[in-house]
Amino acid sequence: MKAYNVVGHSVRRLDALEKATGTGTFASDYSLPGMLYAKVLRSPHAHAKIISIDTSQAEKLPGVKAVATYKNTPRVKFNTSATMTFTVPAMEPVLDQYLFDNVVRYVGDEVAAVAATSEKIAAAALELIKVEYELLPAVFDPLKAMEADAPVIHDGCKEGKNIPGDIVKIPYGDVEKGLAESDVVIDETFKLPVQKQVQMETQAAVARVSNDGKITVWSSTQTPHPSRMILAHVFSVPISKVRVLNPPYVGGGFGVRIGLSAKAEPIAVALAMKAKKPVKLVYDRKEDFIASDTRHAGYVSVKLGAKKDGTFHAMDLKGILNAGAYCSFSCETPGVLGAMGLAVYRIPNQHYYGHSVYTNTTPAGAMRGFGNPQAMFAIESAVDMMAEKLGFDPLQLRLKNIMQAGDPWCLPYPCSSSGLAECMEKGAASIGWERRGSLNRPGAKILRGIGVGVGTHVSNAWPFCVDYDNAYITVQQDGSVLLASGVPDIGTGTSTTLPQLAAEALGVNFDQVSLTFGDTETTPFDIGSHASRTLYAAGTAVVAAANDARKQILAYAGEYLEVAPEKLELNDSIIYVTGQDECDARKVHLKDLAYHAHLRNKQFIGVGRIVPENAPPWHAHFAEVEVNTDTGQVKVAKLTAAHDVGRAVNPVIVEGQIEGGVLQGIGYALSEEIKYNEKGKQLNDSIHKYMLLTAEDVPEVDAIIVEANDRSGPFGAKGVGETGLVPTAGAIANAVYNATGIRFKEIPITEEKMYRALHEKA
Repeated sequence: MKAYNVVGHSVRRLDALEKATGTGTFASDYSLPGMLYAKVLRSPHAHAKIISIDTSQAEKLPGVKAVATYKNTPRVKFNTSATMTFTVPAMEPVLDQYLFDNVVRYVGDEVAAVAATSEKIAAAALELIKVEYELLPAVFDPLKAMEADAPVIHDGCKEGKNIPGDIVKIPYGDVEKGLAESDVVIDETFKLPVQKQVQMETQAAVARVSNDGKITVWSSTQTPHPSRMILAHVFSVPISKVRVLNPPYVGGGFGVRIGLSAKAEPIAVALAMKAKKPVKLVYDRKEDFIASDTRHAGYVSVKLGAKKDGTFHAMDLKGILNAGAYCSFSCETPGVLGAMGLAVYRIPNQHYYGHSVYTNTTPAGAMRGFGNPQAMFAIESAVDMMAEKLGFDPLQLRLKNIMQAGDPWCLPYPCSSSGLAECMEKGAASIGWERRGSLNRPGAKILRGIGVGVGTHVSNAWPFCVDYDNAYITVQQDGSVLLASGVPDIGTGTSTTLPQLAAEALGVNFDQVSLTFGDTETTPFDIGSHASRTLYAAGTAVVAAANDARKQILAYAGEYLEVAPEKLELNDSIIYVTGQDECDARKVHLKDLAYHAHLRNKQFIGVGRIVPENAPPWHAHFAEVEVNTDTGQVKVAKLTAAHDVGRAVNPVIVEGQIEGGVLQGIGYALSEEIKYNEKGKQLNDSIHKYMLLTAEDVPEVDAIIVEANDRSGPFGAKGVGETGLVPTAGAIANAVYNATGIRFKEIPITEEKMYRALHEKA
């Protein structure tokens, strides 16, 4: 394995000092002279028509500078998700939202907004707005929303009642024939909850509209360039007249702001246009819970067929997801669910059918894993059930059937590398798999079990949407390097790892590289930080830009040193002749060469323009759980997460991503859920009411890095951001079954559910 100067080393994060000392700036920190503060009036009803709205008293309140409703804002349909800007050709994005509408479709939907000289005045003004509603029938379950007597939430659904966009169908082989030929078939349906991202920073935006009409928005978006396109569409202005930037940090994303930050940006812009002053809108935590995208709930059905020898022969997978009130990512998420679900095991006959369904609940959009955790909870549970039916060890059954590099599969890119077997072997050794089945004594009050779950994912958004990347590298006159990339740093270490790649590829010292990022005015187009793509895809563009700049440097140095460029090497910011004798002193420091070029009207500027490929990361999670039979509490004692990440550019950052994902996966499996009452009101609308893991709930986590390098990634790297929670719920549910003999087909496995199931079994 080649030794690298920077790549593969856990250099200190460049954002660490600012964030540790509290001096890092986020959208919620940002302020401008003369800035106003915005508040939003939200619907108390799940489905209603606005008969009348009177804002006159609010407008008269001293300090109020602007009020916005459906009557005085653009009537332009859009989609808050970035998909409306990069939907693949031949598919039309679903545009189903107005900035404000005269129909509200979920509790929390936007009715009006106020900008005032203080938050207190803005909140008081909301109380003065008089709204008369006509209540409409509402529906909250996706299966019921497709029934004949269900209310129509949006007109124009081409695939059936309340189904946004297209139904996803993935055929591979002959699934009906394969199931008929199977010796054993597992046929089960699993129910999934609404999970919330609960990122540290809520949705936020500060908008300023200049006298010449130019719009500038500082926001918490994960996708500045696509968000710029959405705002230009909503307000019917040229894209070049809109600037979107992070200021510069984002307080976590997990998918909730791929596109707009809910509606923070356009509402702030609309109010700024009316007030002719900058406007700041920051969601409180309740608004973040009820009025920004969640993970898709719904149902996943699995028919898994196998031969007696344990060979998987057929799988029929179906996903029906709850879109909520608006489409957001509800066309793409079912596709990822199916594609990733069919890609883990070598099964010659497969089929997937899936779609989302509108309901009168909070819109569902992107959340870490993006459909994959839903698929793998169901599939990995079914695989364990198959192992029991066949009398196989669950680990050995998986090893027998997992996809391997070079195997054919349903995806439109090759299975180019796989370290899954190594992940499983190392993970099993860490958890002590051989202890499984011998952990409990008769009559024990605390039952223990061990379970496993595996999976794969993507390293970028392609082939599910348009995906291309650009980067600039400019060598300054003193030999230092400025890198420009359009991706934000949402807490994943982008502002460190991209400079690492640039330094390695260019051959300069790491401390000589600076990065400008997340600003549409100073960086080239990029679709943003999501889909586990930032290091892999944006990093590939960075390496391409570095190679371009390096080529220019060596060409110029060849003339300077009077030697052929191909005989030169650039390392540690020094250009020298390769293989030269010690007496041959022909070398030059990049600092001196850059200044020499500057005096002769030359600067080295590298450009990276790439369409990224895709590389499959792989992962195996092993959970050891303890079940208290008196209380029903399920506790994860240890979680081993072995991940094939290709080259780990910064191992400590990779481990942090894995560990953070694991904790979200444990929450998904055991406690996190937003429930609704019979009128569609969210019952879990604060951190206090939402059962998020705390420091006391964190188990021992063993993050294992496996490096099955992929030729397509920068220095062999693959994606890792989302993978940490893909197989976690499946592993935990399987461990619970191993401990108790109770198979849960619905998560989260709360204390109440466990307690009830234990007593029903008794």
